[in-house]
Amino acid sequence: MNSCFIILAGGESKRFKSIIPKPYHLYKGKPLLLHSIDKAKSYGKFTKIVLVINKKHKSYINNLKIKGIKLIIGGKTRAESAYKGLRSVKNYNIKNVMIHDAARPNFSQKLLNRLYKDLKLNDCVIPAIQTADSIKQKSLNKVTNLERENIYLIQTPQAFNYNKLLKLQNNKGVEVTDDANLFVKAGKKIKIIKGEVDNNKITINSDIKINNSIKYGLGFDVHRLVPNKKLYLGGVKIPSTIGTLGHSDGDPVLHAVTDAILGACNMGDIGEKFSDKDKKFKNIRSTILLNKIIDEVKKKDYLINNIDINIITQKPKVHKYKKKIINCIAKICKILPTQINIKGKTTEKLGVIGKEKAIACEVIASVIKYD
Repeated sequence: MNSCFIILAGGESKRFKSIIPKPYHLYKGKPLLLHSIDKAKSYGKFTKIVLVINKKHKSYINNLKIKGIKLIIGGKTRAESAYKGLRSVKNYNIKNVMIHDAARPNFSQKLLNRLYKDLKLNDCVIPAIQTADSIKQKSLNKVTNLERENIYLIQTPQAFNYNKLLKLQNNKGVEVTDDANLFVKAGKKIKIIKGEVDNNKITINSDIKINNSIKYGLGFDVHRLVPNKKLYLGGVKIPSTIGTLGHSDGDPVLHAVTDAILGACNMGDIGEKFSDKDKKFKNIRSTILLNKIIDEVKKKDYLINNIDINIITQKPKVHKYKKKIINCIAKICKILPTQINIKGKTTEKLGVIGKEKAIACEVIASVIKYD
């Protein structure tokens, strides 16, 4: 049974008031829309994932280099964007479709499961929460009390029988704020399930709340260069007749990055975590060590904000390998390459580094702790 997940990210984001459009604004360490894409991918039951974007935002989406999704340019209204998303998968024999707003990054896999289950017996299933506040309606000068027990705050994703929704969406002239409204206007039955309090919509800039201020950490490492050793810098193997001497693979860049992150999170240092007296770390790749630290950091709800790296070496020339190193570190740290900066420095042939007997690296990393 083919299913599709459509993510709507085609709005202007005017209320968000940011130079960077809302869907591409960093939230919990990655662009807002990536949260929905990653959750849809990990769910594993969607034949197609469709992302509907604003044509003005092409450069932003191109920079993310997202794979495994169908990209569609949206329309002038939400209804038109949803319609274009639906039409784009018309030839894929889709039975069920879920439509989701990219501005809601906090939905869970459990919610997807409940929507999917209830869609077996219903053509339209939507999540909603009931308000705890008193509700009043004002019309001209008249104020009316409303029963809050009958008031529902509607969320996304919303689940539908694909063909029945597409038939209703053919009337593109009807502007709606969510796709379930089409079923309401047509007098069709709707199944309302319990939504999630955390599945809030990010509308304005202040909706992205940082629990603590940004914290910073400093990392430094230096390794001697010797013959008959491999040279790793930032997880990348560098062609060289000499390499670094160390208990692990001797990667000074990843060691300094690891220490900077640990320092920012107040979690000690690399020597405490991976002692050079422990045989199990002998010749181990530093990529493995950094991966372990990133897992620990995430469990403590820290997210990496940016990493600034100085690689201090007479040879090799760092600029040849900057892109590969950045991509490697970004993948391990689960951040964007644009959050990492690398600078190659020399010592003008002074000292052990200038004489090509050692390589050093210094790093400053910043992290944010989120609710």
